[in-house]
Amino acid sequence: DLKATVSVLYWNRNMSDLTCINTIRCLCADVVQGAKSGHPGAPLGMAPVSHILFSKHMNFDSSRPAWINRDRFILSNGHGCSLLYSMLHLCGYDMPIEELKNFRQLGSRTPGHPERDPRHPGVEVTTGPLGQGIAQAVGIALCEKHLSSRFNKPSAALFDHYTYVFCGDGCLQEGVACEATSLAGHLGLGKLIVVYDDNEITIDGPTSLSYSEDVATKFAALGWHTVTVRDGNTDLAAMESALNECKAEKSKPSMILLKTTIGYGSKLAGTAKVHGAPLGDEDIKQLKAKAGLDPDAKYQISDEVRKVYSSAISRGKAKATAWEATFAAYAKQYPKEHSELKAFLENKLPEGWQDKLPLSKEGETVATRKCSEITLAAAVPLITNMIGGSADLTGSNLTKTKGNDDISKDQTIGRYIRFGIREHAMAAMGNGIAAYGAMIPFVATFMNFVTYAWGAVRVGALSGCGTIHIATHDSIGLGEDGPTHQPVEVPALLRATPNLMFFRPCDQTEVSGSYIVALEKRNTTSVIALSRQGVPMYSQTKVEGVRRGMYPVMGDPSKAKVIIVSSGTEVSLCIEAAKLIGDLSPAVISAPCTTIFDEQEVAYKQSIFPAGTPVIGVEPYNGVGWERYCHYFMGLKAFGASAPAKDLYNHFGLTKENISAKARALSEKLGNSAHSLIPLEL
Repeated sequence: DLKATVSVLYWNRNMSDLTCINTIRCLCADVVQGAKSGHPGAPLGMAPVSHILFSKHMNFDSSRPAWINRDRFILSNGHGCSLLYSMLHLCGYDMPIEELKNFRQLGSRTPGHPERDPRHPGVEVTTGPLGQGIAQAVGIALCEKHLSSRFNKPSAALFDHYTYVFCGDGCLQEGVACEATSLAGHLGLGKLIVVYDDNEITIDGPTSLSYSEDVATKFAALGWHTVTVRDGNTDLAAMESALNECKAEKSKPSMILLKTTIGYGSKLAGTAKVHGAPLGDEDIKQLKAKAGLDPDAKYQISDEVRKVYSSAISRGKAKATAWEATFAAYAKQYPKEHSELKAFLENKLPEGWQDKLPLSKEGETVATRKCSEITLAAAVPLITNMIGGSADLTGSNLTKTKGNDDISKDQTIGRYIRFGIREHAMAAMGNGIAAYGAMIPFVATFMNFVTYAWGAVRVGALSGCGTIHIATHDSIGLGEDGPTHQPVEVPALLRATPNLMFFRPCDQTEVSGSYIVALEKRNTTSVIALSRQGVPMYSQTKVEGVRRGMYPVMGDPSKAKVIIVSSGTEVSLCIEAAKLIGDLSPAVISAPCTTIFDEQEVAYKQSIFPAGTPVIGVEPYNGVGWERYCHYFMGLKAFGASAPAKDLYNHFGLTKENISAKARALSEKLGNSAHSLIPLEL
């Protein structure tokens, strides 16, 4: 009988807690059953700790869901989202019961895994791909620690919240979680509290099939505080005590190892069968009967339960109102800091900042990664909420600028993060920083290792995170490190990804233009590809050209007998090639961002690629996708090789002589009858 499972008499003084827990369990079961799809096991097991956390500990204001000092809740085991949606409903968020009944249906606010979206208040980050939630939470907790160091005063604790995470065995087994929790321990993120649903079940069956770690010892070794609750099903007092203990430990992150039974109360409890399928009507009826609820009523929430959560809602609203009063007083006492923070919270960039970024100086030869460093040196002091770093490649990515101090365990006022060799966690933390609000994240690695971080890059694009990924050593131009480091296929993947801008700038002006667009589009992920080798700087390149995605840097497309289109380091190569075929009046098009070009009006696209004019494309990558922009493509059909960059360009036929010869041959073959490259609009 679920009505008699509370093991500590203290809690029997307030049986409404048990009523709330059983209501949550049955509500989650109904939500999944209504969709005929979903994951009831984790919600049934974690209902008790969810109730304790949301009703007694979480500070939130559901009427002001973006309140910056709210406690954050991250459901890293996102498949259990019927639990999250049920808690948001009880806590007064814009999550009406109709949305619970519409679980997993087209257009609902209750998708099959949590999605960060303006229509989904209370969902802090996108989760579902396991490990992403806990890794993003590390970024969120870092923001709290950083901003509290910068803006808190003895009389005004503007940033003083916790980041709570629920996770399961799946999250902890993922590499991204191992990377992120290692860095969290190193940085001493004491406001980060993870509740590990230790139910000893994965999809295949018992965790003993593949998992035998001593998790408590492992996390203690990572610098975490750990507490074990032996009975996460019924011992409410132990859960309350564990949360209080973890909140009191401010010098290191904390993990509660919560021993639960997956699918608690179901006939399938404790088995893998309860993980990912509805319980069925008969099982739900017996669950409700044991819980003291009407077996035939669905989505039932009593006035008693509503009253409990009304108190939690009122408590949070009072906290938010008090915070706003503190912030108003802060404005009078600390006007400079208030003005700066207010701009952060409103996503306002400094007036005229774009005009202060560097442009190309004709005649210089500079690697575009160096151009990026020069741009960051100008931007970071101006935009004081830019925060980021590199995955142990600072000297190669050139991301640390003068005066941008390192963040460490004891010094968090700086804005440079030493991520270590943790590309995946770095990208996920960047997403968490973006989701936090107020801060603008940039992260950096070699372009080929963006694929190490791909799970997080994709989640960032899906969830509207404006993380800026700096990707240096972007082609065979890196030379001797060879094909293991030469990303011949990566651009095609990046360009195919929705809500992601892949920039490949050709010089200083285009590098600054790429940063400008990336910083302005705060809900779109950006990847900026940069060269190791030097390239010529040009006076004819334009920031406005970057805003258009493609634009002419030589010649007039309307008069050309052949057009050469390229990006990045090959733009200069194509300009030199065009000089060898002057009789064809060639035009050279720089393509810093094809995604932006695809968004332009048809008339502009037609001005770049006039009907009938042959177009040849040049890039040191696989040509997938280039059929949209050219009639013939010169690139790589295999992996690269290990050799000096000049030798590689010769080997793969990317020379000015070969490009000019192919361009002439294409012009002779197609004349003025080349097919249109502008897609039909129906």
